[in-house]
Amino acid sequence: MTVELKRVVFEPEALNYPLGRKLYQRFHEERVEVLMTPSHNRVTCIPGKTARESFLEAKRTLVVGVRRSRDFQTCKPSAHYQLPLVTSCPAMCEYCYLFTHFGRKPYQRIYVNIAEILALARDYINRRDPEVTYFEASATSDPLPVEKYTGSLAAAIEFMARQPLGRLRVATKFTDVDGLLNLDHRGHTRFRFSINAENIIKRFEHGTPPLGQRLAAAAQMAGGGYLTGFIIAPIFYLEGWQQQYRHLFQVIARQPLLAESNDLTLELITHRFTKRAKTSIETLFPNTKLPLDEEERTFRYGQFGYGKYVYPAEVRTAIEAFFKEMVATYLPRAKVEYFI
Repeated sequence: MTVELKRVVFEPEALNYPLGRKLYQRFHEERVEVLMTPSHNRVTCIPGKTARESFLEAKRTLVVGVRRSRDFQTCKPSAHYQLPLVTSCPAMCEYCYLFTHFGRKPYQRIYVNIAEILALARDYINRRDPEVTYFEASATSDPLPVEKYTGSLAAAIEFMARQPLGRLRVATKFTDVDGLLNLDHRGHTRFRFSINAENIIKRFEHGTPPLGQRLAAAAQMAGGGYLTGFIIAPIFYLEGWQQQYRHLFQVIARQPLLAESNDLTLELITHRFTKRAKTSIETLFPNTKLPLDEEERTFRYGQFGYGKYVYPAEVRTAIEAFFKEMVATYLPRAKVEYFI
């Protein structure tokens, strides 16, 4: 399922860049509604009488702007810095933390000054010389669904290929990777696919490709010489969880290009939520079946200073032990980068 693009909103300055002008002409030709806004940070033309209506309309809205900040945010534990090519995502995963990060109108935003952003990345690389600097392209976004408009991911991959001390990390739930397969990446980009048990994907990850398609795309990228990996997140402690996640590992193990790789990485993240996120989720998805009972969780402060409800220590220990067993049994060559 793909969310159909309904409107595109341009910041006037975006039209000073070749990509901005190209997209402006393209969307007019495709008869997509084109609107203007003074700033890509303040978009007021998205309709909706309720929070849910506004949310759904935002998911069908693309904003084209210019990134002016010269600062990149840090990005632990995935990388040293975020690489801000895109923000938000067209998917509608019920548990997504971006609901609170972007508010109730999480429109997708793309930047047209890609060359300037990559030049800033070079500055960050030079500051850390002689150490290798890692950039995360998916900290607050999934860049793959809008790649057909921007080409920014391809540009970043080829840029990092030319940087002896630069590396790129990309995460996605989407599968349209054909345009990236033949790029000169030189092994400097790791492409990770965010996956989960099939039942979790069907229940909570609306507007995303099924597991089989994601694994097929991962195998394509591995076949193209990319470093690959999986983010299994969020891991849920629900009835039948062991059987469901065992099946997930069994399905991955049937992909030889992945299971037999000596460079496959795994990032394992248990489910957690904030009080604010719970309120947003229950507003946007009033019939949600997500486990959001605070009494069953432990409250803990995170790295950014705000509190989260996480699984109790005994539950996290059980999940971690089980996943260690699954990795050892089905993907013994894989490296677990972290478990949180």
